[in-house]
Formats: sequence, structure tokens, C-alpha cells
Amino acid sequence: MARNAAVERKNLITVCRFSVKTLIDRSCFETIDDSCSEFTNFAAILEQVLTHRLKGQVNWFGFESPRSFWDFIRVACSKVPHNCISSIENMENVSSSRAKGRAWIRVALMEKRLSEYISTSLRDIKTTRRYYEDGAIVLGEEANMLAGMLLGLNAIDFSFCLKGESLDGNSHAVIDYTPYLKFTQSSESISSDEEELRTLGSGSEGSTPENLGPQFITDEHSWYNKCKRVEQKFRLALEQKGYLEELVRLREAQLAESVAQNKIVRQRMEEMDLNHKLEKEQLEFIILELQDQLHSFQSLEQLSAEISLSSTSLDPLHPQKEGEGRHENSKSDGKEDTPSLLGLCGSLTSMTSYKSLTSLKSSECLASPNAEINSPGLTPF
Repeated sequence: MARNAAVERKNLITVCRFSVKTLIDRSCFETIDDSCSEFTNFAAILEQVLTHRLKGQVNWFGFESPRSFWDFIRVACSKVPHNCISSIENMENVSSSRAKGRAWIRVALMEKRLSEYISTSLRDIKTTRRYYEDGAIVLGEEANMLAGMLLGLNAIDFSFCLKGESLDGNSHAVIDYTPYLKFTQSSESISSDEEELRTLGSGSEGSTPENLGPQFITDEHSWYNKCKRVEQKFRLALEQKGYLEELVRLREAQLAESVAQNKIVRQRMEEMDLNHKLEKEQLEFIILELQDQLHSFQSLEQLSAEISLSSTSLDPLHPQKEGEGRHENSKSDGKEDTPSLLGLCGSLTSMTSYKSLTSLKSSECLASPNAEINSPGLTPF
């Protein structure tokens, strides 16, 4: 029983690895969609792997009903960031649990996250043991191989339609083992078969050239099959060569376009650097001019202040201020004003003296009041 379970797990993992390789090879020549037989086989194999030894669901009456792998994926992959579980659940045309699981496989492949979903679900050991029995593939050492295998599918661009017969949840997935059961006869076995045919032909009595016909026919068919195989390999290599050449031409065109864009960007950067240098030089020149103007303004202000001070000191219309200055100087020297000086000042500043000065000016006896005040021979009235 243990041997049968081990052989079953080994067969499913091996077939899954073959299907992934054929799917990658097929993607080099055409877009992978639901019409591709390699993908149909891969989806059936993956469904069988995820359903291997899956526990049934026990209802209220104690009966066990079959369960789909979607029930496990829905719980185990809910912790994946930005997952597609809710979008699968809300699909209108997908109602059954098996159809939702098949839709999830297609969406995960288009998102290039199938390996991420599988590895995340396998790390949840508690949930995995709750849904699978002992001896299941997802609980064995083959689970790590499965996640590593599916990583290569991220390089393929898938295009699926999530409507139609491909998501039918009523029928079971059937695996086609024929593409993986190719038997190639070695050269040693071919030579041994030819020797055996020759021995049988020489040992038979009355052998004629007609009796050697099947041997020649067999040889002819074997060479024909060899030529066919070589021709198929040549066509495959020729198609791959054409695909690679087209890919190289595309990459060369993209490289030339990138080089041209890079050249344009470099020219723009050089022009911008030159403009920045010119602007910097202009700004420095403007700053120097402003500094020179500021220094000139300061020197003009100082000169104007000095001129104003000198003009104030030489202005004859400010005798009172000069007298006040002298008065302050006399006070600072500690000298007291005599009564005769006070009377003299009072007579000079009185209204009668001012009138007399005006009458004198009118009679042209006095040139100006300031001159008469400053003359030493003038006596007040």
C-alpha cells in the first residue's frame, strides 16, 4: 500500500514536470490559451495533484461528500497580499467549487503568481493537514519540487477566457499520458534486431530473395522513420532559429531606439547645464553691480550728511542756535550770567527793541538787524 502511494506521487510529479517543460517549449511559438492541448493537459495534471488524497466534507448526518481543492486554496491563500480569491468568489458564471478552482488556476497563471500561491498554501501546515490525508503530495517532500517547477511558468504570457466549457465543473479532469510516453529505440537494439533477422534468414532452408522482402521493408521503414524524426527536429530547430532571430531583431531595434533617446537626453542635459552656467554668471554679475551701487549710495549718503552739517554750521539764519550753543558752553564752563547781560538780552528780544530796529531799517540807518546786533558800537534803546 505504501509502495503504491509512493509510486502514484512520483508519477504525478514526473508528469507535471514534463507538462511544464512542454508548455514552456510551446510558448516559444504561439500564445497559450484554452485551445492549447499542452495547457489543457497541464491544468488536468495540476488539478489531480491538488486533489490527491483530499479529505471529504462531513455533513450533519455523518456522510462524507467529495470536496474540491478550491476549498483548501480559498482558505490557505487568503493571507497572500493582493490575492484574487474574492474576485473568483464573485464571478457570476462560475458557481461550482470545481469550476472556481479551475478559474483560479487560469487567473493565477495570467497574474504570474501561481508558484507564489502554491508555496504560501504549502507553508500553512495546519490548514494543509486539516484538508489532506497522510501520504498526500502536498504533505510530502514532493511539495517543494512542485513549487519550484511552477516558477518557470512566470515567463509565459497566458491569455484565457473565463467563460465556456473549459470551466465546466461537472466533468473530471482527464490526463493524456501519450505525449510523455515516447519510446526511442537505441542504436544497439536496432543492430541486434538486424543480426537476429539475418540469422533467421540464413538458417531457413530454401530462402529466396522474396523471403528477404520483409527485412528490406523493415529496414526501409526504420530509415524512413529516422528521416522523419530528423526532419521534425530540423523543422523545430528552424522555427526556434527564426523565433530567436526575430527576437534579436526586436531587441536590436529597441536598443537602437534606447540609444537614440539616451543621446537626445544627453544633449538636453548639456544644453541645460550650459544655460545654468550662463544664468549663474549673469546672476553673479548682477550681484556685483548691486554691491557697487550699494557702496556708492552709502558714500553719497555720508557725503550729503557732511554737506548738510557744514551748511548748518555756516548758515547765518541760525544765530539763536549758535547763541544757545554758546550759552550752553558758558554754563558748562561754570560762569554765571550778570544782570547787565541779562538786561541786554532782554532788551534785544523785547517788542520795543524790535520795533525800533524796524524803524531804523526803514530809515535806512541800519542795513540788517543781524548786522546791527553784531556791531559792537550799537547801544540798545
